Amino acid sequence: MDIDSLDYFSDPLLALDPYGLLDYLAANKPVYLEPHHGVVMVTGYEEVLTVLRSPDTYSSATVVAGTDPMGLLPERPTGDDIHDFLEQHRQYLPQNDQIVTADPPVHTAQRALLMGLITPKRLKENEEFIWRLTDRQLDAILNQGTAEVIGEYAQPYTLLIIADLLGVPEEDHATLLAKPSPMQKMPGQDQGAEAKKASTHGHNTLEVFYDYFSAKIAERRADPRPDVLGGIAAATFPDGTAPTPLDAARIVSNLFAAGQETTVRLLGTALRTIAEEPETQARLRANRDLIPRFIEETLRTEGPIKGEFRLAVKTTELAGVPIKAGTPVMIMNGAANRDPRQFECPAEFRVERENVRRHIGFGHGVHTCPGAPLARSEVRVTIERLFDRTTDIRINEEAHGPATDRRYKYMRTYMFRGLTQLTLDFTLRD
Repeated sequence: MDIDSLDYFSDPLLALDPYGLLDYLAANKPVYLEPHHGVVMVTGYEEVLTVLRSPDTYSSATVVAGTDPMGLLPERPTGDDIHDFLEQHRQYLPQNDQIVTADPPVHTAQRALLMGLITPKRLKENEEFIWRLTDRQLDAILNQGTAEVIGEYAQPYTLLIIADLLGVPEEDHATLLAKPSPMQKMPGQDQGAEAKKASTHGHNTLEVFYDYFSAKIAERRADPRPDVLGGIAAATFPDGTAPTPLDAARIVSNLFAAGQETTVRLLGTALRTIAEEPETQARLRANRDLIPRFIEETLRTEGPIKGEFRLAVKTTELAGVPIKAGTPVMIMNGAANRDPRQFECPAEFRVERENVRRHIGFGHGVHTCPGAPLARSEVRVTIERLFDRTTDIRINEEAHGPATDRRYKYMRTYMFRGLTQLTLDFTLRD
């Protein structure tokens, strides 16, 4: 494969079908300096873990800043250690006030506050709501026999679940759902030059939620309630200081937005696989205990996060490849999860893969997605109730073509993986 001729970040075909290239890189070039943009693509499993475990060397400040983050700054740094320079210029980078772009010790304090709120007890209480909501949302689509499940089911479903967890009142759901999706301004969302310019200068796309959640935090401090908003209103950082309403709103906004988007895409991929593969569907129906493993294998083979950026703040070396300070680095979750050194026959979908939980579809360590347990519950309960209420789930051929010539529409982005539409046919159980 002539990989140097392929531009992962600009080729629209690779945005839609990246796995031929990613599989090749994971197997042959676990660390690859691509020639078109000067990005170091880290595709090997162990190499990705090295980056994730080394925030002093690889900063998260540019996690969604695109292929030329230094181009967003008033000047470019020089030298073999640009840590101080970066700290002085974070305000120029997109999402600079969010936990996903923070490094220790700021990230440590914010994550400690967040993880103290998403407790097993609270998630268990939320799952009781998930079971009730799943049936209510399925009532709206199953009787039709056919449904476009991304827009008609997954998007409203995930919004309602995260809203319940947070304690957002039902009368506010429509207002929040109507706000523009932060995903519209992520880098690589479209391959056009104007879209790229808009995305890299999007800055803090979650600002649309700040006023709302700041007001709710202030309300909870005046009138405490036993929900996540009430918990974060009363919470303190490890040093004992309390976050301002705006600081708390930033953390809640990330949980609210990210808790929807990745789950929508995971649901779409899982349901597409079930509908496409009758043998897999039959095995899962016959043995429901396999459903959690099925979800993990879906995350491994085609998870919602293909990759995310880091910035080398120190001149270093990774797997023999020299990396100069200031170099954009992209950790490729979607490739590392298919690394043959870690997973046998990695391109094969194996429901009973023994080491599947080693995947990094939801990140790793301190960068593990805090909403991962919630996403797993939403997908598992959806599959369980669909199996309870149907005898068969199929791809709608009018929307997606025959089995020999499927047509699917995916997000046109090099960072995320997911269907934008999925129409299914259902045979209801008597």
